Amino acid sequence: MMTFEKDLAKKQLHVVREFKAPVEKVWRAWTEAELLDKWWGPKPWNTVTKTMDFKPGGQWLYSMVGPNGEAHWSNVRFTAVGTHTFETICNFSDENGVPTPGFAPSQWHVAMKQEGDKTIVNVTLTFESETDLEKLVAMGFQGGFTMGLNQLEELLG
Repeated sequence: MMTFEKDLAKKQLHVVREFKAPVEKVWRAWTEAELLDKWWGPKPWNTVTKTMDFKPGGQWLYSMVGPNGEAHWSNVRFTAVGTHTFETICNFSDENGVPTPGFAPSQWHVAMKQEGDKTIVNVTLTFESETDLEKLVAMGFQGGFTMGLNQLEELLG
């Protein structure tokens, strides 16, 4: 089960995905670099973590490396971490985490809950403007994120 909804009035994207796995296993896949690198992003791209410090004030600096060796960097700053929930501010960046001009950050809220033998993951992305939201969607975010979540399903299996 997966839903992907765009709410322009609130400048948000909402993604809900169900996984047949315990919440602790899903949590680890979202919060440990070794596991994130195995599923984050669409194939044939690979995720390569440079640094990961999963705690409030910490960051995840990673690159998406394409089939021809091209690297696109992102910096994720963790602003809050709770029980099976975390919040971040995400920027496209350079290899040192300096934000890329022309791309506003997005705020992510990720929450997981166990329901029977399944885990429900709720992701809300909030943008500074409708234009910023539409820019990410136009870049293929829905298809790429869906592919990544499908790869997570395989990893959890």
